Amino acid sequence: MAIYRFLLQSFRRSTTSISHFSTTTTTAAAVAVTTNMLDNLTTASTIPIYKPTPAEICAEARRKKKREMRIQPPLHSLQRDHNTPRPPKDPRLPDTTSNLVGPRLNLHNRVQALIRGGDLDGASDTARRAVFSKCRPTVFTCNAVIASMYRAGRYEDAIKLFQYFFNQSNIVPNIVSYNNLINTYCDIGLVDVALDVYRHILDNAPFNPSYVSYKHLTKGLIDANRISDAVDLLREMLDKGHGADSHVYNNIISGFLNLGNLERANELFDELRERCIVYDGVVNATFMDWFFKKGMEKEAMESYHDYLDRKYTMIPATGNVLLEVLLRHGKSAEANALFVSMLNRHKTPSFQAVNSETYNIMVNECFRLGKVSEAIAVFRQIGTEPGSKPFHMDMAGYNNLIGKLCENGVIEEAEKLFEEMQMKSVILDYNTYRFIIEAYFKGERVDDALRLFKKFVFESKIKANPRFFNMVFGELLNNGKIEEATGILDLMGDGEVKPDPTTYELVISKLCKEGRLDQAKRLLGQMIRNRIGVTPALRSSVDEAFDKEGRIDEIERLFGRPHQAMQGSFPHPPPSATAFPRAAPSPPAEFSRPTPSPTAFTQSSTGFTHRPPSPGGFAHQPPSPAEFAHQPEGDAHSPPSPAGFGHAAPSSHPF
Repeated sequence: MAIYRFLLQSFRRSTTSISHFSTTTTTAAAVAVTTNMLDNLTTASTIPIYKPTPAEICAEARRKKKREMRIQPPLHSLQRDHNTPRPPKDPRLPDTTSNLVGPRLNLHNRVQALIRGGDLDGASDTARRAVFSKCRPTVFTCNAVIASMYRAGRYEDAIKLFQYFFNQSNIVPNIVSYNNLINTYCDIGLVDVALDVYRHILDNAPFNPSYVSYKHLTKGLIDANRISDAVDLLREMLDKGHGADSHVYNNIISGFLNLGNLERANELFDELRERCIVYDGVVNATFMDWFFKKGMEKEAMESYHDYLDRKYTMIPATGNVLLEVLLRHGKSAEANALFVSMLNRHKTPSFQAVNSETYNIMVNECFRLGKVSEAIAVFRQIGTEPGSKPFHMDMAGYNNLIGKLCENGVIEEAEKLFEEMQMKSVILDYNTYRFIIEAYFKGERVDDALRLFKKFVFESKIKANPRFFNMVFGELLNNGKIEEATGILDLMGDGEVKPDPTTYELVISKLCKEGRLDQAKRLLGQMIRNRIGVTPALRSSVDEAFDKEGRIDEIERLFGRPHQAMQGSFPHPPPSATAFPRAAPSPPAEFSRPTPSPTAFTQSSTGFTHRPPSPGGFAHQPPSPAEFAHQPEGDAHSPPSPAGFGHAAPSSHPF
């Protein structure tokens, strides 16, 4: 303020001294004098001028917007007619990855560990029991169990589990769940039912079918000799705005090639090239395989070089398919050159050109030709170009080579790879141990097998297939290692990995035959403490052995009542007790039926048609076979309730 006061006084003095001039001259002079004084002041002294920072400007804008929002009413309150009903709530949506945390993530990992260990019935039982607990499984856990059943060829169990999780248990499925169901129906030849599931997704689900859905459906239609329907489905996929997928086109092209219609296959291939700037080389592999089978080697190699000349970025899946076709038809030199180029282009993390399956293809080819040393060299091979990175081999690659080495009797190299996996902290599964233990037994190295088996049970704590335990204990008993087998089983009963009832039956029966009744009694007590079901066959053999020695009263006291009083009311063992019978695995008791229901599918003039679901159907009303309809007494599940619907109300014609 002092500066401005000084300027004003100076301006007044200047006006008084030159008052004899005209008004215009006076004003101009005053402005000139004021300007000169301001320049002198600015030059002489530094006056800080405040300018707001960008953060302060943004903060002021936010405050202004908040003030306006407090003053002005929301737009929808001005436009909404209060007499009109409110719009319906959004449909129930499936779980997202944000739901896979905490106890639900622990449950998912536990189920995945059982699946990797080959105990599919145990994984199914764990997931099904969790439905009734506070920690319900996510859709990802359910999909993992269903997919494992599909990969094992247990299609009926996969369908039943889909019904159980997403119909009866009211879990909302996602597109992966439906794709698993579609793929299962296509593989068992029920393509019409798979198409019903597809139409249901379009009508009711809050998402659209993915390209994987179309890939499964077109493959199922091609396998059913319905290529015209597959072409119509392709056009429908394109009309709905989906991009041209190489795998969908490849299915239809393969169908026309199998029919000998090369011209139509080429037309579809040209259409794919027009719609896709970059397409997958799996289509070229299909053409190559067909040309080789027809004896047209020149055309096959022209198709191969045509794809290489386009210099597309080749992902591992594409390179693996090309490697398989070349090796299948004796083009080892070209396959080796392609393998080397893939290694040179492997520059992680920017681009991954190979995976463990790439190495497995080349290693298996070496073993097929009897070149064991060359297979090990291929396993160690890396890229040589600047910038290429070595591939860090995972469990699948190590297991493949260890298994092949054990099959060919090269146990020393397999042991070196086993030690290398532990040094490099590669995850080991039960197959890694199984290959070497089986090789030890085959080579009559029982002590080495026993040592490694103890390490597997007490150090790794991997949950393995009960059949694997039965194999190991059977070999130990056959080789006279009764004390060792009994000791391991006794410690396993108190550990984290519990033995299967069939394993107990195997060891206890052997102990009874050898007259070791005290050890057999101790194992029976352990089964009762751990609530592991005792099968009637085991109880009969135990009663017979103890009765011969006059000690039947000990067994009666152990079980609480005589065996005769339990006949006809013996409780069923838990699902794990019958999960892996010796003859063949059976589904869990609550899902098992003697034969499929004859009303599950009805015969029509056009083939099998799927019966519509009951009014209490799926979360999205998908089609369901009638094995989940109400059955007489003994069926484990009652009909689903109307609450099972998640996205649409039940209707008389859900499809």
